[in-house]
Amino acid sequence: MSVTVAMPEDPVQQDNDAEPLLHSTDRNEDLLTTTSNEDSSSSDKTCCHKDKNSISSGRCFGVELTPDNIAVAMVYFVQGVLGLSDLAVSFYLKDDLHLDPAEAAVISGFSSLPWLIKPLYGFISDSFPLFGYRRRSYLVLSGLLGALSWFLMATFVDSKYDAAFCILIGSLSVAFSDVVVDSMVVERARGESQSMSGSLQSLCWGSSACGGIVSSYFSGSLVEVYGVRSVFGVTALLPLITSAVSLLVKEEPVLGPARNLSLRNGFFQSSKSSIIQLWGAVKQPNVFLPTLFIFLFQTTPQSGSATFFFITNKLGFTPEFLGRLKLVTSVASLIGVALYNGFLKKVPLRKIFLVTTIIGSALGMTQVLLVTRLNRKFGISDEWFSIGDSLILSVLGQAFFMPVLVLAARICPMGMEATFFATLMSIANGGGTLGGLLGAGLTHILGVTKDKFDNLALLIIICNLSSLLPLPLLGLLPRDEPDSEGNTDIEMTPY
Repeated sequence: MSVTVAMPEDPVQQDNDAEPLLHSTDRNEDLLTTTSNEDSSSSDKTCCHKDKNSISSGRCFGVELTPDNIAVAMVYFVQGVLGLSDLAVSFYLKDDLHLDPAEAAVISGFSSLPWLIKPLYGFISDSFPLFGYRRRSYLVLSGLLGALSWFLMATFVDSKYDAAFCILIGSLSVAFSDVVVDSMVVERARGESQSMSGSLQSLCWGSSACGGIVSSYFSGSLVEVYGVRSVFGVTALLPLITSAVSLLVKEEPVLGPARNLSLRNGFFQSSKSSIIQLWGAVKQPNVFLPTLFIFLFQTTPQSGSATFFFITNKLGFTPEFLGRLKLVTSVASLIGVALYNGFLKKVPLRKIFLVTTIIGSALGMTQVLLVTRLNRKFGISDEWFSIGDSLILSVLGQAFFMPVLVLAARICPMGMEATFFATLMSIANGGGTLGGLLGAGLTHILGVTKDKFDNLALLIIICNLSSLLPLPLLGLLPRDEPDSEGNTDIEMTPY
């Protein structure tokens, strides 16, 4: 079973207890203590500012709902709810543009390219304040860019090249806003306790999950009743929420000489420094080898596009049913998170990778039963078989996804956490993109088209067996002991 993963960033000197998006708590506590001793009036001012921002109407996941935190939660919610367009895009490429599965897979891989250069967005946001702001202005720009891309999809796009370009721009919009909001979470988590940092991440992931569930519920029925163009039009309104909530972000403007200096020298200086630090961290064997494993694990070919064409063209699954199926997989992903947090987070990572990969590969073969229609001989309808299959595979896939993030967090050195974690995400996404393109190549070689599925079973078998190939490389992972105490905070990022 191939599982596509996105992961976040971090930097220099290994810390096995390092968490994504967090600097060392002890280091920050020392810094805060020193600052307090050196300038008590400044500390009082900071305290007052914190109290002022803490005024809110309630809490969510243990996090006070200040305007800043509401903005962060809403941006993550938008990332989740943008899944509303997923089915519409798939049906548009298949029915309106009449593409083959291999072509659809290539466009899907092409649209993920913006996620491969996430560190660049961090450099731009940090080094080039837009209209005097490093965060707020880029959130506004990302929202407007996303709205434009989906508006064009709803109105003018009528070729596969135009569609690929607009989907790419929409993906860029989400990726850029993701980096910006991640940096906001880093800033808010800095100096906080482990419990509070975990609550911040829970707020982010919970908001994204809620958006995903909402979009899953409506995505199929909207396509069936109103058509793909109408869904694109509705989707065009959603990124504007990101632009609107940016007004809630409290950020001091960068003005005057500081701004000019940043514009002229800041980008190149910070880029040079970051690249040197990144290379210094990545070339360490205890970082490079696990990163290589993550990349190779993501590179295994995928058969998703061909399977979609089969269940819609051959089995006749309607958009409404596929929307329900998507809802099942969204809820199953939450179950997978609960499964990991409840039973697996203290298990050594090597054992989790080994067991989940073998079980996932075996269960992934059940799709062959659907393709060959053997499920009907057992008295199971195509719809119920798909629901059960998706439920089990999604739970297992999410349980596999979590330790990937844990591994990424543990190999991240300290010093520039955001950039390094974003680099790891880009590497993992690069592996997933390459896996999608390999799947597209296999689909073409095996002659699987929009109306010919003779070799689809063979394609599924090859893709599932290939997921076992990285297992001999488990030795690249660091030997770790089960985490018997403390929590492992994980950042969930939509892709």
